[in-house]
Amino acid sequence: MLTRWNTGWSDFDDTFSAMSQLKATMDRAFEDVFGGRLADGGTSSLTMRTWPRTNLIDAGTKLILTAEVPGLSENDIKLTLNQDVLTLSGERRVRAPEGYSAHRQERVAVSFSRSFTLPCQVNTESTTARVKDGILSVTIEKAADAMPRQIAIRTAS
Repeated sequence: MLTRWNTGWSDFDDTFSAMSQLKATMDRAFEDVFGGRLADGGTSSLTMRTWPRTNLIDAGTKLILTAEVPGLSENDIKLTLNQDVLTLSGERRVRAPEGYSAHRQERVAVSFSRSFTLPCQVNTESTTARVKDGILSVTIEKAADAMPRQIAIRTAS
């Protein structure tokens, strides 16, 4: 079925206005999902809740947490383990080198804190962490009670 458009320009204006609003809404959605700076210079709330990006994997006898922490050293990061909750916190400072001023600054200073509920009991004494090439790696040994066990099967006599 064909529909005839009214020959007035207002129909076209309304259509393009709606398309422009849809584009702005989609831009905001992608900004929140993929991060970055907002028009007012701040950072999206979703980006701050999910920064730094992390992976937590179960490697059998241990749990391994990796986090992207570009530009941070071990002095900028704090790790705490309280029962089954691992908390990663810290601060990224952004400063121009002495005697220079920033011409463009896209990486903002940020304080962060993320907590992860671990899926099992862990041995806090053997937990290790290191930062290399902008990646924080935390290795957490599982407690003996949380380790998988092999159960022997006997034949009935």
